[in-house]
Amino acid sequence: RYVAIPLAKALGIKNVRRVKPQPNPVLESYFRECSKHPSQSDIQGLAKKCNCTVHLVEKWFRRRRNLEIPTVLRKFQEAFWRFSFYLTSSIAGFIFLYDKPWFYDIWQTWVGYPFQTLLPSQYWYYMAEISFYWSLLFTLGIDNRRKASETLKGCTCLALPFFFSPSQDFLAHVIHHLAAIGLMSGSWCANYVRLGTLVMFVHDTADFWLEAAKMFNYAHWEKTCNILFIIFSIAFFITRIILFPFWILRATLYQPTYYSTTPVIAYFLFNGQLLILQGLHLYWGYLIFKILRRFIFLK
Repeated sequence: RYVAIPLAKALGIKNVRRVKPQPNPVLESYFRECSKHPSQSDIQGLAKKCNCTVHLVEKWFRRRRNLEIPTVLRKFQEAFWRFSFYLTSSIAGFIFLYDKPWFYDIWQTWVGYPFQTLLPSQYWYYMAEISFYWSLLFTLGIDNRRKASETLKGCTCLALPFFFSPSQDFLAHVIHHLAAIGLMSGSWCANYVRLGTLVMFVHDTADFWLEAAKMFNYAHWEKTCNILFIIFSIAFFITRIILFPFWILRATLYQPTYYSTTPVIAYFLFNGQLLILQGLHLYWGYLIFKILRRFIFLK
């Protein structure tokens, strides 16, 4: 709040104040319990019940609905919060991992398994990540439904509404967050912590570019938004389409077969969730490719 709002103002985003409707318990109760879009007959009935004109009832509902729509400043704050977390977690993940042998030789993730010591950095990395994804899951229904079609609306090259519906996007995010939480919980219980930290690092390093693109899109800095989205696309394809399957999945599917101590149930659960994530990566990668192709042809 103390950083995002001044930054938004510096980028030219204004805090639009919406007119609140007059307090009316009858209309408020109908709005919350019955419908936000009453029919004409219901409006006439409410007007009689409140002893006012139909026009006043229509205006009250219009203003009340507007209060439910998040302002551009609110969207900017939400994008800034996610940008801050992803950037911080990426930097922290690199600091935690750069001096570890398994960061350069992924075979080392299985050396000494399952008797591997839990490092303090690994503990706090896990706690921060799983707390963040739980918060995303709990707020998914109210946090603008995290719709790319809404968050990137208005940017000519990032025309996400053309490629997938809000319901598909919402379901994909639910599956993604549940798989991410399941992966972190499962890898923690099975002591796949070394691999888990690599998964989290690879998974987060592209996301802060997307959140930065959203912030500049809200400020109508179109060229900056486009550049950031292209950088995000490159980072996404490198981390999620190349490194994730050919580095992470290779280590989880192939290398554990050399270790008879690997629990069979944990092996299948962990890899099953990783494959679900990879399926989502391919789905989003396909959408990003269509966006970039459309952008190139428009230019």
